[in-house]
Amino acid sequence: MKTASLSAIGEILKKANNIALAAHVNPDGDALGSVLGLGMLLEKLGKTAYMFIDDDIPQQFMFMPNVRNIKKPSLDTILQTDLLVILDASDCERVGRVCQHIKTPLIVNLDHHISNNGFADILFLDVQAAATSEIIFNLVKEMGIDIDRDMAVVLYTGIVTDCGFFRYANTTPLTLRIAAELLETGIQPNEISDFIETQTIETLRILPKVLNTLEFYLDGRLASISISTDLYKDDMDGDVFVKYPRYIEGVEVALLFKGVSERETRVSMRSRDLDVSRVAMEFGGGGHVKAAGCTVSGAIPVAKDKIIASLTKHLGVAD
Repeated sequence: MKTASLSAIGEILKKANNIALAAHVNPDGDALGSVLGLGMLLEKLGKTAYMFIDDDIPQQFMFMPNVRNIKKPSLDTILQTDLLVILDASDCERVGRVCQHIKTPLIVNLDHHISNNGFADILFLDVQAAATSEIIFNLVKEMGIDIDRDMAVVLYTGIVTDCGFFRYANTTPLTLRIAAELLETGIQPNEISDFIETQTIETLRILPKVLNTLEFYLDGRLASISISTDLYKDDMDGDVFVKYPRYIEGVEVALLFKGVSERETRVSMRSRDLDVSRVAMEFGGGGHVKAAGCTVSGAIPVAKDKIIASLTKHLGVAD
C-alpha cells in the first residue's frame, strides 16, 4: 500500500477507461454520495463507470440522482476493469462481495475513517474530512470539473448525513464552506433534509417495540436497543433508532443491535468520548472515534455479550 495526493488520484483516474466504484455494506448517505459523486465526475471525463454496493439501499436515499444505477455485485460473472475505487470503507471486507466480482490490476481507496487498515494498493486518507463526499468535492475541484446540481445534491447529502446536519464534532469550518458552495448551485437543503428525515409508517410502528428493548449496563454508562430478526429490514435507517439511547443522561456509549439472522447481527455504536472504532475493528468493522459499526457472528444475545465485554475492557472496568 502506498499513499497518494488528490492530484495523483486524479491522474490515475484520467489514465483508466473502465472503472468500478464501490462503498460499504449497510450504506449511509456518505457511502452513496461519494460513489454517485465520483461516478458523475468520471462521466464528465468520458469514462465508463460501474457502481456497486453489496446491500439494499435505504428508501430515504432513493431521491438521489443516479442512485438506481448502483447495482449489487453478482458472483455469476466477473467484471474486468482497469481500476477499482473503494469509497468510504476502511477494509475490503466492508464492501462485501465486490472484490470477488471485480477483476482489476489496481485498487484505490478514498476514505476518512480513522480505522482504515491500508488494504488498498493506493490510499488517500483524510481523517479530518467530515465525510468521504467532502474528499470527492475536493477531488472534483482539484481536477477543474464544474459541479452541477445533481452532483451537488449527492455530495451535500453525503456530507450532511455524516456530520449530523452540522451537529457532530467532525463538522469543521471547511465543511461549512463546502456546503455553502454546494448550495450556490441552487439545491434546496430543506428538500434534501425532508427526504432524509421522512420515515415510513412501518418504521414508526416498530419504534415502540424497539424502544421497549432498552437495556443499561455498567451503571448506566452503556445503553442498548435491539431490532429483532422478525422486525429487521435491510433498508432500515439505524440512526432513527440509535439516537434515542445516545442522548440519555449519563450514557457514554449507545448501541443498536440489528438481528439480520440467527447467524448475523449488525451493530451500530455511538459514543461521547470513547473511541468505538477500536471496538468495531475487533469484529472486522470500523468507523470513526464516536460512530462506528461492525457485523458480529451469531444472534443478538451472542453479539450483545461480545460487544459489551469488549466495551467493558475499553472503558477500563474490571471484570
